[in-house]
Amino acid sequence: MRKCPKALVFLAVSLVAPVAAATSSAELYTTAAYGYGRVEARVRFAAGDGVVSSFFLWKSGSEQAGTFWNELDFEKVGADCRLETNPIYGNPSANHSQRHALDLALCDAFHTYAYEWTPDAVVWRIDGMEIRRETGATAQAFADNASGGMQLHFNLWPGDASFGGNFTPAILPVHEYLDWVQFSKYEGGTFTADWREDFDGTSVPAGWATGNWASPKNKSTHSAQNVSFIDGFAVLSLTADDALGPAGAMPQDTGGASSSAGTSAGGSLSGTSGAVNAGGTPATGSAGTPPTAGSASATAPSAGSCNFGPAPGETSMLTGLAAWAFAGLLRGSARRRTAATRRRSQR
Repeated sequence: MRKCPKALVFLAVSLVAPVAAATSSAELYTTAAYGYGRVEARVRFAAGDGVVSSFFLWKSGSEQAGTFWNELDFEKVGADCRLETNPIYGNPSANHSQRHALDLALCDAFHTYAYEWTPDAVVWRIDGMEIRRETGATAQAFADNASGGMQLHFNLWPGDASFGGNFTPAILPVHEYLDWVQFSKYEGGTFTADWREDFDGTSVPAGWATGNWASPKNKSTHSAQNVSFIDGFAVLSLTADDALGPAGAMPQDTGGASSSAGTSAGGSLSGTSGAVNAGGTPATGSAGTPPTAGSASATAPSAGSCNFGPAPGETSMLTGLAAWAFAGLLRGSARRRTAATRRRSQR
């Protein structure tokens, strides 16, 4: 027996604390990209200061060095649940944000959000009402550089004071709800219904996948376990790392019954049923099981001392805690490396 070095005790405690405070977020997206057309979704954004809840279109590979960035956003930010829209484009990319003063309960009810993308304009609509139109240089930037189309994305993640607000994990869990999504092609000057997804199943629909990369502010990592399908709704959850899933979600109680606004072709996206996460399967479990304080056969050390060479039957709780915490740090390091290559937005 000998006394435990104070530095080692402090190290074990400081290593464990960040693991317990980690946050997991969610992203759901189409595996295929779509060109000119109208993209619509009936969504209820998630409430909460510092919570960023979004529906956006994104050209795959935009984050790669030397690539012209193309992205269109509806983003809920702030404790007051305000809406911002963006066309983000360029090489290097630049944001062209607008904040909208709307007399709508964005986080208390469902609304239908739509993009209309044509060769001459990009239009943002809510419940059929046009709230923004971009032509000229903006429309040309997308016409010239996103000819292969853009993917549909929905995500939910913690921001910070520079974007999103002042996030605190005490508000978790929070949820974003998707009722349906549909796409209409733009051909010959008209929009024609192409497909619709109503999320009637209990797993990721064909043609969709879940994210497993770090969120834009690197304050969370997207987890497949935080994307759920309940009663005809897709539910995206922002949770503590050790409480993944849709606990507390009430999709049927969020803004009334499902609406069928818009025209549906009755089709579905092409792809493989049960699409896997891009980039592999994320590590969504804990970094290990915290060790117990010893076994029944362990001999308790004297007060103020600690056994670094345990006698038969003894276990070292400190060693176990350090190993558990170190595993968590390794997971965090892997998440940060993923973030460097998979970040979705330059905030």
